[in-house]
Amino acid sequence: MRIGIPTEIKSDEFRVGLVPGSVRELVAHGHEVIVQAGAGAGIFADDATYAKAGARIAATAEEVFRDADMIVKVKEPQTAEWKRLRPDQILFTYLHLAPDPQQAIGLMQSGVSAIAYETVTDAKGGLPLLAPMSEVAGRLSIEAAAIALRRPAGGRGVLLGGVPGVKPAKVVVLGGGVVGTHAARMAAGLGASVSVIDKSLPRLRQLDELFEGRVVTLDATMETIESEILSADVVIGAVLVAGASAPKLVKREMLKDMKTGAVLVDVSIDQGGCFETSHPTTHAHPTFEVDGIIHYCVANMPGAVPVTSAQALNNATLPFVIKLADKGLAAFDRDPHLAAGLNVKAGRITHPAVAASLGFDSLDSSRSFRAAAE
Repeated sequence: MRIGIPTEIKSDEFRVGLVPGSVRELVAHGHEVIVQAGAGAGIFADDATYAKAGARIAATAEEVFRDADMIVKVKEPQTAEWKRLRPDQILFTYLHLAPDPQQAIGLMQSGVSAIAYETVTDAKGGLPLLAPMSEVAGRLSIEAAAIALRRPAGGRGVLLGGVPGVKPAKVVVLGGGVVGTHAARMAAGLGASVSVIDKSLPRLRQLDELFEGRVVTLDATMETIESEILSADVVIGAVLVAGASAPKLVKREMLKDMKTGAVLVDVSIDQGGCFETSHPTTHAHPTFEVDGIIHYCVANMPGAVPVTSAQALNNATLPFVIKLADKGLAAFDRDPHLAAGLNVKAGRITHPAVAASLGFDSLDSSRSFRAAAE
């Protein structure tokens, strides 16, 4: 199979779909890898390094999309990219279609078979291709919060870990999954007072054992969420419903009762955000203020540390890329967990949670949605 790696064109995105080591593995399996010139610049991997790994260097994105049977990316395709996709191609990348009907329409119109990293599953019910970036984003969320809390940035002027004689910051983490766990680990390690709120009691027990009492675990009732948020210096939104839009846990009216200069970090922003006042931001302009509350809503947080995150992502995605390269869509027959990643095929939305979030009553109704868009 011919596998294409275009340069990522989303704002402030420095990752790349395949690192040189992954290219070498695919070439060893007998596949051709076409890498756009400069695609690895964000991770300091030049064209010569990719060529040494066995890749063919293409001068333009047009050449990559024209010649490839499968496109492997990091972020969702932008308008110029989905217009280049074809019905005989496979697209393998993060999609996050639930809050993005425009992209859904574009992919349906292209006819491409689009497989989303974030809905591929494993035998334990986990999301193995989302996990590595969730680990990165969870850890980065605390770094981002610490900076946003500083007074020159508009924050409360509170040091996360405090100092002897002065209370540390209170950090409330909404969601005890991968993002929430890594956020709590970083915050607790810096000496903050940390609470994790989750609706799963078994998960709360796991976190209590993991942190050995250094983190407070709380059941996710409306009363608990509101009480904790109003006393927080930092709130980390780490809520995920696989394939669907994130629930809005913090309402606009709550902000006026929060501490002035408190920080909301919405790691769920790729799925629409879990704060009612969130909207996507960029690394160049990461924050905005609403009612005295600082919001950090960067939609591609791991893109800030591309050397770490690109390698972590490839560690997880490469086995699936190899399966698709070896077998094409027939790989679904032997791997139902990979098949769960299929979001779009032949002009239809194929993932039930994505279809529901986009407002489809059934998967077949995506056809009428597409027709209406045309």
